[in-house]
Amino acid sequence: MLWASTVPSLIARNERNDAKWDLSHPEWVKEGSPSVWDLLWQTGRRIIELNGNKPPLTYKRFQAIISRMELPKKPVSSIVSQQMETCKVDIQENHDDMYGVPSLEELGFPTDGLAPAVWQGGETEALARLDKHLERKAWVANYERPRMNANSLLASPTGLSPYLRFGCLSCRLFYYRLWELYKKVKRNSTPPLSLYGQLLWREFFYTAATNNPKFDRMEGNPICIQIPWDKNPEALAKWAEGKTGFPWIDAIMTQLRQEGWIHHLARHAVACFLTRGDLWISWESGVRVFDELLLDADFSVNAGSWMWLSCSAFFQQFFHCYCPVGFGRRTDPSGDYVKRYLPKLKGFPSRYIYEPWNAPESVQKAAKCIIGVDYPKPMVNHAETSRLNIERMKQIYQQLSRYRGLCLLASVPSCVEDLSGPVTDSAPGQGSSSSTAIRLPQSDQASPKRKLEGAEELCTEELYKRAKVTGLPSPEIPGKSS
Repeated sequence: MLWASTVPSLIARNERNDAKWDLSHPEWVKEGSPSVWDLLWQTGRRIIELNGNKPPLTYKRFQAIISRMELPKKPVSSIVSQQMETCKVDIQENHDDMYGVPSLEELGFPTDGLAPAVWQGGETEALARLDKHLERKAWVANYERPRMNANSLLASPTGLSPYLRFGCLSCRLFYYRLWELYKKVKRNSTPPLSLYGQLLWREFFYTAATNNPKFDRMEGNPICIQIPWDKNPEALAKWAEGKTGFPWIDAIMTQLRQEGWIHHLARHAVACFLTRGDLWISWESGVRVFDELLLDADFSVNAGSWMWLSCSAFFQQFFHCYCPVGFGRRTDPSGDYVKRYLPKLKGFPSRYIYEPWNAPESVQKAAKCIIGVDYPKPMVNHAETSRLNIERMKQIYQQLSRYRGLCLLASVPSCVEDLSGPVTDSAPGQGSSSSTAIRLPQSDQASPKRKLEGAEELCTEELYKRAKVTGLPSPEIPGKSS
């Protein structure tokens, strides 16, 4: 269940009923249902009150507020067998016909060749995963950002995000299990906020979406920069279907369509490619695709992450772009991930797996995959397109600065400087030269550093007013329309 304060459809239903939802009412919180609570601090009202009756729009400000707040309420106790003994109901003969769960075939979905589900649903599975997650006591005691490698790209047996999204796992139960374990292994020391990074980023986006029914769109959204994105249905379809001609991007989108989950850095790569990096298509289109395919894509986190990654809100370092070739190569040099989800490319040597169009014709024939015939050619020239798009973003921000008196670009590097050197904030163990992007919502340590110290509240409604930039040439992308 998602809260009325952050989901427009629930707001509308609430208004039609001419009633105010009281989420602390016993009707909403049944004893023995620890998964009912969807947020740590209910609807985030207290957070908003402490921020001058408006949602904090930077993670740093959000952390400062919650550090002064009381702890979240503890989850209710689990159901016991004695409670179940009193729950008796007559079952009618037509019960399954009336209330049974329909099969995929009955719902109209094809099932031929369907692989086993990667994510088993339900609270029992969620709690079992939580137990496995917390078996890593050393990780809890010495929390650090997870290291990125090829294995990270595959679904983990301790992954919890879909279970949090669907209410199979109570975020409060997760919070206090972490709390108790940390105090046990650290001898009653207070856990750092970074330990709850995933939960707090989720809370941050829910709070930011409060009372903003346009949070998932650009027009009418008071916190979103109005960027003149291109409309290109053909390019959007190629991206969504994993047919861009960039194996790293296509493998990620194929995994998403097959399994309903992708690693958070993989999400960043495909989001940047669709929006400000290469295709210059609105983040709203990405929201809709993720909402359809991603198991953990709840309303606030999905829309908030897309605004962040497209530099439409929350984050302004548009000059940091993901390379659709280099990032994959550094993450998985052997290309096993690409070969797993794009088996038609498995015959290519590792040298060419991320840019098979550069392979000699003899190599392509030996791999039984001719680029442009068996696998598409790259739909854009990344080097040229990304440079142009960075310039477009730069002019948008310059216009915002000019009309709002905000010095956002005091230390913005040139496009050439950006794309020729390594990006900061590399993952531990990889070295500064091996990262290609800023790491986003995972923990407070993962928060991108602001260019202007002490200016975290620049991300306010005053910053995100309409900005239209004209006169810039657009990259040539097949099927593009204005």
